[in-house]
Amino acid sequence: MARPQEFDTAEALHQAMGVFWRKGYEATSLVDLMEATGLSKSSLYGTFGGKRELFLAAFDAYREERAWDMGQVLHQAPARQAIETFFRMIIDVAQASELSHGCMSINQAVELAPHDPEIQNRVEEDFQRIEDALTRAIERGQADGSVKSTRDARELARLLVVAFPGLQVMMRAGGNRARLDDALRLILSNLD
Repeated sequence: MARPQEFDTAEALHQAMGVFWRKGYEATSLVDLMEATGLSKSSLYGTFGGKRELFLAAFDAYREERAWDMGQVLHQAPARQAIETFFRMIIDVAQASELSHGCMSINQAVELAPHDPEIQNRVEEDFQRIEDALTRAIERGQADGSVKSTRDARELARLLVVAFPGLQVMMRAGGNRARLDDALRLILSNLD
């Protein structure tokens, strides 16, 4: 007779996500995961499979949370302000010490995506999701007059998607806030 599960799977997944997010996949050990989740090796494997399966579940949970957060911000009005708020949040969040480990998707774009097609596909999906959300916001802004540029919304969104990881990496590397604010102002001037 199997013993009933005595832990919160969602909470364990969230704890594992934090470890993978801070340390990356390769540097995270099974001991790190057991300490973070409070699970035994058998419970960890029995619930999630191996380290890779747990990582994929944690990464997917992270991606869904961030997509929801992005959607909430980019649906605000006026659209131009929502886009700026989205990008300013990148800088603000990266400066918060508890979140200074950057965007997990950007981290995995560097760590695993170059040699792992499954992760590469997830990262590409994330970039596409950001591009699609920004395209919709820019189109909305062009319609409500808050985005003055008449350039193609998709082209503008692609430019902003390229800026997204740049800001993330610069902030994680301890970039100068005033310099990044200036760069962001210039990047966003493409919407005016």
